[in-house]
Amino acid sequence: MRKPIIAGNWKMNNTASAGVALVNELKPLVENANCDVAVCVPAIDIPAVAEALKGSNIALGAQNVHFEAKGAFTGEISADMLKEYGVKYVIIGHSERRQYFGETDETVNKRTLAALDAGLVPIVCIGESLEERETGKTEDVLAKQIREGLKGIDDVSKIVIAYEPIWAIGTGKTATAEQANETIAFIRKTCGEVFCPKCAEKVRIQYGGSMNAKNCKELMAMPEIDGGLIGGASLKAPDFATIVNYDK
Repeated sequence: MRKPIIAGNWKMNNTASAGVALVNELKPLVENANCDVAVCVPAIDIPAVAEALKGSNIALGAQNVHFEAKGAFTGEISADMLKEYGVKYVIIGHSERRQYFGETDETVNKRTLAALDAGLVPIVCIGESLEERETGKTEDVLAKQIREGLKGIDDVSKIVIAYEPIWAIGTGKTATAEQANETIAFIRKTCGEVFCPKCAEKVRIQYGGSMNAKNCKELMAMPEIDGGLIGGASLKAPDFATIVNYDK
């Protein structure tokens, strides 16, 4: 039985003080959650939010990690730097990183392996554009991202995969629950072919395309969907808590 995971991605929002206020409001709202809960915050917020989360059931996540342990990589952050503050999860390969900062399947792979080596749990994002979906390339695109982005992983169940159709991020559009479930089933099937069927059955696969307080119950009712990577809705404690408590 896969335990669902709901993770908030704050993106470039919230100063450290605003982030602390947000998690302090959130903590009592999700303390009885039946799923794993995480907030993935801007790097500069990590120390303050880490302190605010102590003693709670909310895990701390980062939004990126470099693939080298140290060196002349101005502006980057290593896995050990994240671990020192108690970071558990790290988002890798988000579509915005791919679109705006040149992230590729190769660099996603290197960052994922580095995160695993350091004992972090990567939340690896994959997804197709609207053009790719409309031209019937969704499965080819996803299969390539899995084969190249997750190459060399000994046990795929050690990571979380976030399926984020690019056309549904920040647009208010969302795949139907059936579409999301069908695509995530394909991702799990491909993981079984690339790695092993048993590992694929254990890997948690989130839906990351504009899940919100209104559609979370329908999406989470789907058998293949193991949680959500939540963007805008994670910036308001009541909305995020509604998603976390989807089963109540």
